Amino acid sequence: MDEVKVVVAHSERATLRVGDVFLKVDADQARIDVEVEAMALVPVPTPEVLWRKPPVLAIAAVPGTVLGRLGEPSTASSAAWAAAGAAIRQLHEAPLPLWPGRRRRGPDELAAELDAECELLVTNGILPADLVTHNRQVAQAALRPWTPVFTHGDLQIAHVFVDGDEVTGIIDWSEAGQGDALFDLAILTLGHEEHLDDVLSGYGTDVDPDVIRAWWSLRSLLAVRWLIEHGFDPSAPGCEVDVLKSRM
Repeated sequence: MDEVKVVVAHSERATLRVGDVFLKVDADQARIDVEVEAMALVPVPTPEVLWRKPPVLAIAAVPGTVLGRLGEPSTASSAAWAAAGAAIRQLHEAPLPLWPGRRRRGPDELAAELDAECELLVTNGILPADLVTHNRQVAQAALRPWTPVFTHGDLQIAHVFVDGDEVTGIIDWSEAGQGDALFDLAILTLGHEEHLDDVLSGYGTDVDPDVIRAWWSLRSLLAVRWLIEHGFDPSAPGCEVDVLKSRM
C-alpha cells in the first residue's frame, strides 16, 4: 500500500500525496475553482485533474523534479532556469482570465497594506526597525502601475518541475489570475538571485531587475508574520528574513 505523505498542511488547506496522486483539501472552494479553471486555460504543462469531490481535488503527479526549494541550493541547470523563464513568458502572453485574481490590488491599496504590515512587524518586535524601514524603501519600486497579464500568483520554485532542461509541469494554480508579470518572476527567483539572469534570458524581453528586487522585499515583508502564524520559519537560512537582510 502506498504511504500517505503530508506535503503541506496548515489551517487553510492541506496537500497529501498517495503514490502518484496528490489530494488537495481546501475549505475555500473558490481557490479550487480557480485552480481547475486556470489549469484548463494556460499554455504550459500542468497536472492532470483526476477527480474532484469538494473539499478535495485529486491531481496526478507531474514527471521530473522541482526546480529547487527556498532555502536550499538549486541543482537545476542554467538551461532549466531559462526554460522556466520561457514557460512564464508563454503564460504571460496568454489571453487574460475572466477573473481578476486573488492578488489583484492596485499600487495604492498594496502600499497601504504594506505600511500596515511594516508597522505590525516593528511594533510586535518580529523584525528590527532598520531592516523593515530599508526594505520598505526598496519595495517602493514595485508600487507602480502595471499592465495585467495572466499570472500564476504563487510561482515558488517548488511549483515548477523540470526534467533535464525541460519544464514538465507547473502546479498549484489556486492564486492564478490577472496580475503583474514581474511578481511571478520575483516569486520564482526569491532567495535564488544567482539564477535571475538565467530566468530573464529565457523570458526574453526587457525587464527591470530593480522592480523584481523590489518585489522580493515587498513579498517577504508581507509574508513573514503569516508564515510564523501558520507554523513556518521565515528566519531559516535562505528564507524570507535572509532575503530581507540581503537587501541591506
